[in-house]
Amino acid sequence: MDFRENLKKYQKIVNNELEKYLRKQECPEKILNNSMEYSLMSGGKRLRPILVMATYELFKNDVEKCFPYAVAIEMVHNFSLIHDDLPGIDDDDFRHGKPTNHKQFNEATAILAGDGLLNNAYIVISEDLKKSKKEDLDKKLQVFSEFTTSVDRMIAGEYVDTEYEGKEIQAEYLDYIHRNKTGALLRLCVRMGAILADCNREDLDKLTTYAEKIGLAFQIKDDILSEEGNEEILGKPVGNDKEKKKCTYVSKYGLKEAKKKLEVIIQYAIKQIQSYGEKAEFLKELALYIQNRNK
Repeated sequence: MDFRENLKKYQKIVNNELEKYLRKQECPEKILNNSMEYSLMSGGKRLRPILVMATYELFKNDVEKCFPYAVAIEMVHNFSLIHDDLPGIDDDDFRHGKPTNHKQFNEATAILAGDGLLNNAYIVISEDLKKSKKEDLDKKLQVFSEFTTSVDRMIAGEYVDTEYEGKEIQAEYLDYIHRNKTGALLRLCVRMGAILADCNREDLDKLTTYAEKIGLAFQIKDDILSEEGNEEILGKPVGNDKEKKKCTYVSKYGLKEAKKKLEVIIQYAIKQIQSYGEKAEFLKELALYIQNRNK
């Protein structure tokens, strides 16, 4: 099975699992539930839950055991997208080629839909913890602890990004923003899959480095696409970062240098997983996909 087929296979699994948590019943908050579903099921690459599963499968085959954590991370990711698009932050009108949540519904509903998705993520994990065997609890509690910390770091990164909009910042602040805003969740995904699969310390360290590098690469590629992407393919406006005078890897280093940095980082990430051979082929291809994606 080639990379694209594997990617679609994983995406189908994620979508099927997410469907189980949609709230379809008639109730006073039905529009809020519709708003949550609108963002959660709007498409997207599903890279974060896929990273959880693909990392788990480096060590074990019973991948269904990590489904709740894959679902939870996708809920958190969509919470962050809804809030990122709000008028008070990025004020974006489109995502995935569709109106953003606050445009489709309204700002108050969008805020609460994001809050709802964040809280639902914790509900999903807590339900899994309640029914877990005692011998699995230690690693799952470690995962839960890292989950909460990573969400905190993502929010911090988003804040610093908005605070420095339109201002010149030092390179270390730029790295700080994206290590937290984008990188924290991607790092978490890989670590969750590895910890849930009982990997050893050496493996966890290598995979953490891989995750940190692809997290940085993901953001650099986003910055590049914001500069020269195809708006129809991206499903959102191009040039917003420049218009808002955001400090990005492109504005800081230039387009050519940003592309060089991206290449170096991706190759370093791939080196971290070479020892796993064919078992890590999907993770290798995923790193290259991040580098070469057009949306």
